Amino acid sequence: MFYLRENEKDSINIPVNAKWAQNGVTIAGGNGLGSATNQLNHPFGLFVDDDQTVVIADWGNNRIMQWKNGDTTNGQVVAGGKGRGDGLHQLDRPTDVLIDKETNSLIICDLGNQRVVRWSRRSGTTQGEILIDDIRCDGLAMDEQRYLYVSAVGKDEVRRYRLGEKNGTLVAGGNGAGGGLNQLNFPRYLFVDRDHSVYVSDYSNHRVMKWVEGAKEGIVVAGGQNKGNALTQLCYPLGIFVDTLGTLFVIGSGDCCVMRWTQGDKKQGTVVVGGNYRGARANQFSRPCGLSFDRHGNLYVADGDNNRVQRFSIE
Repeated sequence: MFYLRENEKDSINIPVNAKWAQNGVTIAGGNGLGSATNQLNHPFGLFVDDDQTVVIADWGNNRIMQWKNGDTTNGQVVAGGKGRGDGLHQLDRPTDVLIDKETNSLIICDLGNQRVVRWSRRSGTTQGEILIDDIRCDGLAMDEQRYLYVSAVGKDEVRRYRLGEKNGTLVAGGNGAGGGLNQLNFPRYLFVDRDHSVYVSDYSNHRVMKWVEGAKEGIVVAGGQNKGNALTQLCYPLGIFVDTLGTLFVIGSGDCCVMRWTQGDKKQGTVVVGGNYRGARANQFSRPCGLSFDRHGNLYVADGDNNRVQRFSIE
């Protein structure tokens, strides 16, 4: 769900012992559930640009919202927002979004319409174009060669596409729903590292899988010890991010927390923010979904049921 050009990846180097403020600051939404420009309706995936502009898949409002750094009052509708529907000017429950800097456009998982669409970021844009159709997509990622990776929840697989290509190449799963190392069960969010390894939040298996390029099986890099809230477990993982050291950050949506799993220790993770029961206080989440970092190492979380995006400053 997160994309950086190759020269930018090295700038997201988070120290192994980094800590974040435990109280988040609301930088988007937080004004109750609604469709005004200062509100969100169950935000899902999000993407943070170089200038700390945050782009959000505003699932319940069938739109993509953009919030510029420093403007916590109102966001801007940059795609959809014309009611739920399948027109090229509409979206239907979008779940993820990224910025393709090469074309200055948004690429969007338009889940309800079972398609991936692209919208130009140029002002005056009123409709998008279909990149991939007939795919029940949930998460997106892009590598530095501009290959697009899409999780297909209906087929329990992840496919890689050259832009303009319709069929793609299978890179993870594709062996039916299950808990085997060659299977996924409801794959959600994605991250692709510089080696083109694909990380998948394997939602219903309560684990995060890493599929090395060309591999027929994945590796469990977090969870996989059944559903639970112990440090060895995950509970319905969603947003994921991997830094240059190979440290994995993952949202445990059922635990309402963000966990860190270092490369050398796959047996258990640590809670970095949240984990204080479900709630709406600054140190709590309610069904968190998307996860990202800016180039300074600040952490952003789409706090779904609280209809807000929280930023946690790195200390």
